[in-house]
Amino acid sequence: MIRVYELRQKEVINIKDGARFGYICDLIIDCERGKIKFIIVPGPGKIFGFFGRETEYKIPWDEIVQIGEDIILVDVETKKILIEL
Repeated sequence: MIRVYELRQKEVINIKDGARFGYICDLIIDCERGKIKFIIVPGPGKIFGFFGRETEYKIPWDEIVQIGEDIILVDVETKKILIEL
């Protein structure tokens, strides 16, 4: 078992290309089934990250390959999970 707080302390890394997405900022939960559907990681910021963000990575829970001590490994196509806000 793992707490949400502990999940937020782990960096999300894509095993397809080694991309480092960052850290979880939110979760989407299916309340009817009591399951996590997506993890949300802030997308790349505008102008070196200084002026906010207009995108986020919406990563399906099923695409998580492994949760380790310090990282969460996912297997995703980056273009498919980068969502405009």
